[in-house]
Amino acid sequence: MTMDDPRVRENSRELCRILAETKDPKLLEAFLNCLLTPAETADIAARWALVKALRDGIPQREIAKTLGLSLCKITRGSRELKKPESAFQQILLILDGLDPE
Repeated sequence: MTMDDPRVRENSRELCRILAETKDPKLLEAFLNCLLTPAETADIAARWALVKALRDGIPQREIAKTLGLSLCKITRGSRELKKPESAFQQILLILDGLDPE
């Protein structure tokens, strides 16, 4: 599938709905480990770590060195984090135990 295939959006939405409805963290972790390759899991984990590091004010070059990520990925994460109504900001609030509303 390519990004312009309507099945991408359909399956992505379905997956998000299922993940949101699943309350068992162990089941979610097992599911993601079945769904993703180890490299994909590591990539997603590194991207989430970079979002948290940006939120904590860690310089981009330090993040790149620590996580082994390109400055392009970090800059993209930084831009997404700064957007009004950023999904990153909302999820970080949830992580911190706050209501994103």
